[in-house]
Amino acid sequence: MKILIKFFVLVLLVSLSACSDLTSINENPNNVSETHPQLLLTEIAHSAFSVQGRGAMYASRMIVQTDGENAEQYYRWNRGSFGDYNSLRDVTKMMEEAERIDSDVYRAIAKFFRAYYFYELTLTFGDIPYTEALQGEEAELYTPKYDSQKDVFIGILDELEAANTLLESNNELIAGDIIYGGNPAKWRKLINSFRLKVLISLSKKESDSELNVKSTFASIFNNQPIFGSNSDNGQLVFVDQDGSRYSEFNSSSYGSGLYMDSTFIKRLQDRKDPRLFLFCSQTRNAKEGGLAEDDFDAYEGGDPLAPYAEVNDKAAQGDASKVNLRYTTDPTTEPHNLLSYTEVEFILAEAALRGWISSDAKMHYENGVKASFEFYNAYAKGYESYVTQAAADTYLMEGMVNFDNALTAETQLELIMTQKYFTSFLQSGWRMYFDQLRTGYPYFEHNAGETPPTRWIYPQSEYVQNAENVSAAITSQFGSGNDKIREIPWWLQ
Repeated sequence: MKILIKFFVLVLLVSLSACSDLTSINENPNNVSETHPQLLLTEIAHSAFSVQGRGAMYASRMIVQTDGENAEQYYRWNRGSFGDYNSLRDVTKMMEEAERIDSDVYRAIAKFFRAYYFYELTLTFGDIPYTEALQGEEAELYTPKYDSQKDVFIGILDELEAANTLLESNNELIAGDIIYGGNPAKWRKLINSFRLKVLISLSKKESDSELNVKSTFASIFNNQPIFGSNSDNGQLVFVDQDGSRYSEFNSSSYGSGLYMDSTFIKRLQDRKDPRLFLFCSQTRNAKEGGLAEDDFDAYEGGDPLAPYAEVNDKAAQGDASKVNLRYTTDPTTEPHNLLSYTEVEFILAEAALRGWISSDAKMHYENGVKASFEFYNAYAKGYESYVTQAAADTYLMEGMVNFDNALTAETQLELIMTQKYFTSFLQSGWRMYFDQLRTGYPYFEHNAGETPPTRWIYPQSEYVQNAENVSAAITSQFGSGNDKIREIPWWLQ
């Protein structure tokens, strides 16, 4: 009997032990419930700071397609993507982990990335889900309401202000930081400079007393740390190793159907801008004809309005320039800037011109040009001699570049926006396109009845999964059923 009892006790202990082991085994090591925010930061930063494709370059009259009709080039796009919400889910998780370990620096950076992605989303569509967004896991809220674009902008500015406050006098090393090497003071400069970028986007709303665009801009400029040189650039530096090389390195399409836009090349030629030699390759006929690399006549582009087959014929005849080969053959060519000192100087030039700050528009304009030359002098290997500081000084005296030749505020604005446009080649995503929508400069060639679209249509998935809320957003902005690409969103009104 005792033997039988011992046997049952042994079986029970083995069973309990087995249950405990199974519980442990059933924990998926690839789906951990907790992680340090540094692991999330690295991937979030790499994604946000990477080159953002070529769509903006087609729409902004920099490149043309010769082996098919490109929707961005001909201004015939329709639906946009809510893909940025996927990135925001990672940012939400980083914020949760920052709260768990009680880290102000990761809270601040999470707020910055929230502001960055919501800024991109609202410029793309108009009204978007904001206050109720990203609450599916926590609150089981899968059909978020849409916030007005004004409220989204207010929220973005509030988050950036909070991020700046969190980093005041904070010297905590930021592990996992591939942008600034863990320096919170550098992140604070980026955050405040990005605040200026958001505010200048609202130039059409400077009289809105609730937004206080002008006074807020001036307060940041006068009292907060912002970019002061290229060393502050919010940029991703590329490394010659798998997963870290330049985004367009070894791109096959750059070697086939992609050529330069003639209007972009002509603007550079008219101003005798040496950055032309860095951005473009000579035409085949010019090279075979012995024209020098620094001969402005050695470059020509394709008409962005012509049928793609016609441009293809021109390219086949050797009369069209491609994007400079260094972008596809150099794995560590220039970094990609989410926001650069160059751009900030042009933002300040515009703000000074508008009377938002007591500063010299010409000084900031020239600082922006010089900073652009300095940037390429540091990173465009083999082309340094074209973009020295002496070359920048000479360039600034060119008739179409010299600020003193612009005698009205409107012509000065055109000068500022045109130079800002040049610096956006393979930089800063859709920034140049949105700047043109806001200011009208530089002019983008278009066919009759096909003006540059002002937004994208909401994703089809929203009509399927969140129909009531997306329909309400469309009606409140543009009228029932007017989800169209040339409706004017609030920020442009």
